[in-house]
Amino acid sequence: MIIKRYIVNTMNEAMTRIRYELGRDAVIISQRKIRKPGIKGFFSAKSIEVTAAVENEVNEKKQNTVNDNSNNNRNSNELNNIELNSIEAIKKVVQQENENHSRVVQKQNSSVHKVSNQSDNNSENLMSEMMKMKTMISSLSQVGTPIENQKSDIEKILFDNDVDSENIENIMMKIKNDRTEKTDLEKLKIILKEMIHITKPKLEGRIVLVGPTGVGKTTTIAKLAGRLALAEGKKVGLITVDTYRIGAVEQLKTYADIMNLPFKVVYNMNDMDKAIESMSECEVVLIDTTGRSSKNKMQIAELRTFVEKADTKNIHLVLSSTTKNRDMKYIIEGYRILNYNSIIVTKLDETATYGSILNILETAKIPLSFVSIGQNVPDDIKELSADSIVSLILGEDTIC
Repeated sequence: MIIKRYIVNTMNEAMTRIRYELGRDAVIISQRKIRKPGIKGFFSAKSIEVTAAVENEVNEKKQNTVNDNSNNNRNSNELNNIELNSIEAIKKVVQQENENHSRVVQKQNSSVHKVSNQSDNNSENLMSEMMKMKTMISSLSQVGTPIENQKSDIEKILFDNDVDSENIENIMMKIKNDRTEKTDLEKLKIILKEMIHITKPKLEGRIVLVGPTGVGKTTTIAKLAGRLALAEGKKVGLITVDTYRIGAVEQLKTYADIMNLPFKVVYNMNDMDKAIESMSECEVVLIDTTGRSSKNKMQIAELRTFVEKADTKNIHLVLSSTTKNRDMKYIIEGYRILNYNSIIVTKLDETATYGSILNILETAKIPLSFVSIGQNVPDDIKELSADSIVSLILGEDTIC
């Protein structure tokens, strides 16, 4: 009997080799999965060990001789003995193969014991990293869901109305700490009202408007002039320091001519003294300044000299409601050197959300005096109450 052991990757490969080497009469005795010898085998995929057997030519001749002497009982018994012996031989071979395999495995385990320990440590570290990655992926999958689904109703209202994220966080903390039985919306309105400060400045003496280019200072000056001169009947004079922007002087002069108001252009410090002196009989003198970049400290310092020359504490910082939050913060901080004491928010007609009002007031920590709601002179300038601004911020009311 011929017995052979094959180490293959698949049973199809084993059957092909057995049929080729042992023929179609070969019988598979056993099969099991094993690892290849050596360190590499410890980390590689398992192979299949297949043991097969087939009768050799000598046994076939003996079997044929026994079959021809069919009348001989003794030969029949010998055939049975041969078959029994063949089975016992196969069992011994399989048992021996198993014992050999066990010794090989023990030897492999002994030889790679240190490597195995190191591998276990590496595996633990790898599993730890994989768990961390799994946690991160899980959190990212939650972050990847729409932001709106992760926010409360109050946060959605504030977020949808362009309230700055820092202000939202601050508001939500105050709502959480409020232990009263009010609804969150009621708490929100109270908190917003506390955050919004309104001032009613006395519109008398010298009034200076400062702010960056394009926020609407000149138009706001004209609106205030029209309100004071036409509606309240006060003597109003106009001064402009804005000689840099093309058309600025002509624009304010046009308004002055229409309302029949005295008007002066200032180019230097001497001109400022003369202009103020010439308007000594005016109850209110409105001073328009040049729009400067808040990042340019030299320009801001130059503007400061003109403001100080005006010798007034009635200084309004004019900001547009359409300015980005980050830019707005830079402007507020850059102009703080001018010591403005109130805020005018313009261009509310050019936006659909009004959270920027809250953002501006919270950053500046200065009260609001006026808001501009359009281009019409002098009508489109208003004084709003805190309740009105809260309604605007929450989207319950609109300008137009």
